[in-house]
Amino acid sequence: MRLLVINPNTSQSVTDKIEAVARPAAASATELDFVTAPYGVPYIATRAEAIIGGRVVLEVMAERAGSYDAVVVAAFGDPGLGGARELFDVPVVGLAEAAMLMALPLGRRFSIVSFSSRLEPWYRECVEWQGLQGRLASIRMLDAKVADVSRVQQENEDLLVALAQRAADEDGAEVVILAGAPLAGLASRVHDRVSVPLVESVAASIKVAEALVTLQPRKASSGSFSLPPSKPSSGLPAALERAIAHGA
Repeated sequence: MRLLVINPNTSQSVTDKIEAVARPAAASATELDFVTAPYGVPYIATRAEAIIGGRVVLEVMAERAGSYDAVVVAAFGDPGLGGARELFDVPVVGLAEAAMLMALPLGRRFSIVSFSSRLEPWYRECVEWQGLQGRLASIRMLDAKVADVSRVQQENEDLLVALAQRAADEDGAEVVILAGAPLAGLASRVHDRVSVPLVESVAASIKVAEALVTLQPRKASSGSFSLPPSKPSSGLPAALERAIAHGA
């Protein structure tokens, strides 16, 4: 089994954190490759930045089409997830989606905790896209100033732990997701400091991707995730132009 993990942020330090969590989570026979966005922003925090990251996801998948059994979009908020599922025939898993799916068997209601208030609207829309508003207890955010995204979890660890506990105590969360690729590894490090289960989104995405490969689902031939009709394009990277031209 070969999985491609795409970090649609430009921060190699974040990719390193993702890899440090993903490799121990993967089965021994699973091969993992990691790609960092060649352009964009150090960490995605807005809808506009998510669109840029989504384009990165499509370009990387087009360039490497046929080489992997599944793809993980390693940014919470899952930029490009829907488009990737339309255009390509392998399972595509996002951090947010996988974390929420793993949270559901652990408790009735979950909260999302992260480090920047700018992320909240995008994350809330992501919950809505999954149809899980009724299971969401709260979204709680720090308003941290991020000078170095590679240090955001170390510099804010105690505050994030306190925020997760407040989500349990005040919002009724029975599970907490520590959200955002820059927080990869934090949940496993602090799980004994919060009274409810914490979900590690990177590990969750790897396990969901492995499960989907094992299930061997077919590519949809009808519905919104079937292959779009073929059409010409211009000005796009050659591999992405070919993917769009291939079409149904």
